[in-house]
Amino acid sequence: MEIQINILKGDITEAETEAIVNAANNHLWMGSGVAGAIKRKGGEEIEKEAVAKGPIEIGEAVATGAGKLPFKYIIHAAGMGQDLQTERGIVHLVTINTLMLAEKLELRSLAFPAIGTGVGGMSLDTCAEIMIGSVKELEPRLVFLNRIDFILFDDAGFKAFETELKRR
Repeated sequence: MEIQINILKGDITEAETEAIVNAANNHLWMGSGVAGAIKRKGGEEIEKEAVAKGPIEIGEAVATGAGKLPFKYIIHAAGMGQDLQTERGIVHLVTINTLMLAEKLELRSLAFPAIGTGVGGMSLDTCAEIMIGSVKELEPRLVFLNRIDFILFDDAGFKAFETELKRR
């Protein structure tokens, strides 16, 4: 079954999906960027639950409740360690592990941010290539997931992901 992939501009905390992905560090502390927005709107309990499950290996993902947000889960994807840096292999691994966790949770829809492009320093074009490529790679093995939204905060992110999706 082919997965519907949508590229949207906006706030991931307002996604219309069953779960959203937090671009996390491996200790699962929620600081700024996507994590900060999720914590502000969803409440401190999300971070408390996440930190209790950490630290995890870089490239791994864990799920928590969504606090005050209307999702079944927040999936915390450790795209970087304490050095706050990432690279292609990590973004690929964390995207695959996040998709596999979503499948295990029997989610039908999931929203991703551009993992590693904030403090991680990865270019939006590289991130789009890796993340969309990872979805396409795993697509034949996904049973439950039928919709993935990439929700980008700004025009540059939207354009990078839109261009990559059209290229494929």
